[in-house]
Amino acid sequence: MQNWCASALQMALLQRQPGADLVHHSDRGSEYASTSYQTLLLEQNIQASMSKKGDCYDNAMIESFWATLKKECPGETIFSTRNEAKTAIFEYIEIYYVRSVQPKLAQQSEGMAGKETNLDNS
Repeated sequence: MQNWCASALQMALLQRQPGADLVHHSDRGSEYASTSYQTLLLEQNIQASMSKKGDCYDNAMIESFWATLKKECPGETIFSTRNEAKTAIFEYIEIYYVRSVQPKLAQQSEGMAGKETNLDNS
């Protein structure tokens, strides 16, 4: 599992090329807490952030995403190969979620009645 997590992180970094001050939030799973994964984060200048022990709400947003992914992407599909599963999940995230759902969520959060929301109270 650790190799999958590191590979996914490296792929995301390569594709997205994030700027400085990137924070990587995860649960306390062994794959994320491993020395090799933490070293990869350090090498990439990524700030690690882990959920607190016993705090079930700390990771609620990502858990909600996983639940949605499991429900909407593969459904009851049984994939014949790992690559088939990876392709289906990649297409769901990149094509459906990023290009369709995420922009709609951003529009909804711009404020009520089309008014811009000012978060710094100025």
